[in-house]
Formats: sequence, C-alpha cells, structure tokens
Amino acid sequence: MYKSRIRLICYGLLCVSTMISVGCRNHPNDTTIANDVQQKIASDPDTKDSQVAVSSKEGKVTITGNASTPAARQKIEKYANEEPGASGLDDETTVGPSAPGAAGAAGAAPAAAPVQTAAAPPPPPPPPPPPIVVPAGTSIVIRTSDALSSKTSQEGQTFLGSLARSVAVDGKAVIPSGAHVTGKVVSAKAKGKIKGEGELDLALTSISWKGQTHEIQTAVLENTVKGKGKRTAGTTAGGAGAGALIGGLAGGGKGAGIGALVGAGAGFVGGAATGNKQIEIPAESVLTFSLAQSLTLPPGTASGSSAEPDRQTLPPPAAPEQ
Repeated sequence: MYKSRIRLICYGLLCVSTMISVGCRNHPNDTTIANDVQQKIASDPDTKDSQVAVSSKEGKVTITGNASTPAARQKIEKYANEEPGASGLDDETTVGPSAPGAAGAAGAAPAAAPVQTAAAPPPPPPPPPPPIVVPAGTSIVIRTSDALSSKTSQEGQTFLGSLARSVAVDGKAVIPSGAHVTGKVVSAKAKGKIKGEGELDLALTSISWKGQTHEIQTAVLENTVKGKGKRTAGTTAGGAGAGALIGGLAGGGKGAGIGALVGAGAGFVGGAATGNKQIEIPAESVLTFSLAQSLTLPPGTASGSSAEPDRQTLPPPAAPEQ
C-alpha cells in the first residue's frame, strides 16, 4: 500500500513536469511577438503606410514611429494587444504625414517642379535723340501784332508778333509758322522838327509754341531817320549791316501792304517815315531778325514738316524820295 502511494505521487509529478515543459515550448518568445505584430501592420492596407518599429521585452510590446492616421494607430494598438504572448503595450507612436525618406513606403514621390529657364535680358533702349540746335545767324521772320513808332514807343516796351514763316534746320522745320514771339523796344527816340534823328531799335526775346516758351537773343534791328528825310536801317550785334529802302506805306492802315527795309541777308523792318519824319511800323509789318546766339531745343519739339519756301508777297519798290 505504501509503495502504491509512492508510485502515484511520482506519476503525478511526472505529469505536471511534462505539462510545464510543453507549456514553455508553446509560449512565443519576444522576437516572435515583435515579428508577428510587424508583419500584421505591414500587410494591412490601413496601416501599411505607417512608419513604425515593433519590439518586445518579456512580453511587453513597444511601438515607436509614425502612424499615418489616427485610425491606423488604433489598429496597430489592437494588433499588439491581441498578439499571443503579449503581456502589455507601450505605444510611443505619433500621428502625421510620413517622415522624409519614407516616400517609397508611403507612395510615389510628387513630380519635380519644372525648371524655369531665366528669360533673356531685354535689349538696351535706343539712345535718346540729340537736341536740336538752331545756329546763330538764322533768320527769324515775324509779323508784328502791335504798331510801333519812334515817337510813341518807349525803351523797354514789349511788343508781340508771330512767325511769318517756319524756322528750318537742315531743311526740316523745327519751329512752326504762327509760333508766338515776344520782343522789346531797345531804343526809341522821336526826331525833332528842325534837326536831330529819330531812332527805333528792336530785338526779339522769346518764342513760344506747343505750350513751351524759349528765350532767344537776336541782333538789334536798328531803324534811323535823319534830317532832310534820309533814312537808314541795319542790325547790330552780329547783324548784316545797313539795308536799303525798297517799299513804303501803302494805304496806311491795319492789313494794308507794308514796305520793308531789307538787309543783305540779315533783317528787314516794315515801315516808312511819316510827313514829320518819324519812324512808324504799323501792325502786321513783316520784320526779319537774326539770331545772335544759337538756340538749343529739346528733342521732340520739332514741328516735323519740311520747311516751306517763304510765300509772303512784298509790295513793289516805291520810287525814291525827291
């Protein structure tokens, strides 16, 4: 009886030892646990884009890395918790886009932006046109708007007029006919009844067109009447010298034909001596002045038309005084 008990106890211990040994052989180790969880994550379409790493120590699963979405993170935790042999979970994952360098696992990388070729620099602008220079000695032919007289005009008095013909440079009109001009009386002296001489000296000071006024300097146009009806005319400061009387006052009134004193290539002054030998220049008289200094105009101020020949008609020469 005693021996039978001994045999029964030994048999029981043998069975328990066998069960423990079988149980130990069937319990998964840490490597198996980590590999199984990692494989499940990689094969699931919802979690395969997550960049995570799985490890296990004594059955406790630790997961690190980046889960692609919150739903993917929940599935990863589920796989770890349900893994046979796992005794706990430490989830250290974050949720967000895949980190750089993981594009191969997350999907195809976006197409590279097209390379933009630098545009060729624009060509340099053309050089600005040169200024226009009206040389000294150019004739400025005007028609007066005001009547002038050696008896009534005063030194420094301003008179007005307009260009009777355009001013040209190299055959191209640069100042149009009709441009407004301003002049001044340089000297005015009435002739005495018995002796002395009358004087009326004029010069131009400015010319205006297209809303712009340009200062100019011309030679002084002199006109003198001496005793016994002798008259002379000429220019100073670079003028052409004396002129010859070729016309006289015809009809006497605004718009009437007016004679002219014509210098040799310089200026001429319309007018005649009255009965008391005063110098009278009626309105609408044609006078020619000469530029004493060149006039520089900015580009673009030229009128742009070809110079036309002077078409003004002068009255025929009057017979010399007796």
